[in-house]
Amino acid sequence: MTLKKLFGLWVLTAAVLLTAFPVGAQDWPQWRGPARDGVVPSFQVPESWPESLTPQWEIEVGLGYATPVLVDDHLYVFSRQGDDEILMALDPRSGDTLWETRYAAPFDVVGAAARHGKGPKATPTYAAGRLFTLGMSGIVTAFDAETGAITWQRPADAIQPSFHTAMSPVVDGERVIVHVGGHNQGALTAFDVSTGAAVWSWDGDGPAYGSPVIAEMEGTRQVIVFTQENFVGVSLADGALLWRRPFTTQATTTSQTPIVYDGDVIQAGRGNGITRFRVVREGTAWTTEDLWHTDDVSLHMANGVVVDGVLYGLSHLNSGQYFGLDLDTGDVLWTSTPRQADHASMLTTGQVVFSLEADGELVILDSSRDEFSPQQRYAVATSASWGQPTLSENRVFVRGVTSLALWTVE
Repeated sequence: MTLKKLFGLWVLTAAVLLTAFPVGAQDWPQWRGPARDGVVPSFQVPESWPESLTPQWEIEVGLGYATPVLVDDHLYVFSRQGDDEILMALDPRSGDTLWETRYAAPFDVVGAAARHGKGPKATPTYAAGRLFTLGMSGIVTAFDAETGAITWQRPADAIQPSFHTAMSPVVDGERVIVHVGGHNQGALTAFDVSTGAAVWSWDGDGPAYGSPVIAEMEGTRQVIVFTQENFVGVSLADGALLWRRPFTTQATTTSQTPIVYDGDVIQAGRGNGITRFRVVREGTAWTTEDLWHTDDVSLHMANGVVVDGVLYGLSHLNSGQYFGLDLDTGDVLWTSTPRQADHASMLTTGQVVFSLEADGELVILDSSRDEFSPQQRYAVATSASWGQPTLSENRVFVRGVTSLALWTVE
């Protein structure tokens, strides 16, 4: 049965349910959630999973894979319509448009990225009444979250990343940090959130596609991020390079978001396995030391989630294989059978792990140390689903190639 027919069958139920769930203050304000780690703080896990999810609405929003951002009573969606990039604010209950703001962003997509379309792929970041976006050609924009007005905008650089952009900005206080520039050049830059002025920049390498995280290491707050040919820690205060690890992958560039676990860093990338390392400071000198490494599993475009010291992920090895990895020892606890999925976007509540696979199937997994244990599978999209879902209370917002849909767990 098609999604359209399902929506028709549920229309009377949906009319009642639209007022049955509240909206949290900041359910999903940025890439990978409030703590940027894939942990869902407000989803209500049912005692038993239903046979199917309940469709509420589905609308066309334009091309892209950016995760919807849910804050207060607004659902923000970043997309492309023709030659314009567009940020929309929607009513999460109905899908109705509250405002939309667009700007011209024409560019020619490179052949190797053509099958994925012109994006955008970077998720907006909400902070203190503002939204920050990175467009596919590298345009950085700040919006007023209530009205949609553009408060400042930085144009794209002449040279773009090899396959365009995917990094989601990170905000810390009065600074929004994102890597701008293109192939073999560029600068990790902190912009003033109010004016867009550059506060500092580090231009030691070009950008990769994974998004940065902020963490305190050895008493110093730092931006931790993959670059085109390195993995680096940069001082949040002034942009000074603290430490650097040469890092390249078989996929030309790295699309992982770093994971910080128990004060250490988890490093992953296609063809490089997974490594846990420690950042060490001796006086003014910074180094890193490996604690363990495994080549038995790896991560390519999928980002894993951590529950009670176990990393749950989808390895690109064996044509897509789920795994559980003990982050204290580096031991692989279990792997699924091969050929599970080409790509998956993973989140967790701590009790369960959600995996939205690229073919539009949402898999509910037990967070088990012992085995691959799927509880339920739901078809939630009829097109490819490369973007992460947004979860809150009993709601699941799912991004298709050009659409956005709301499903609920009843």
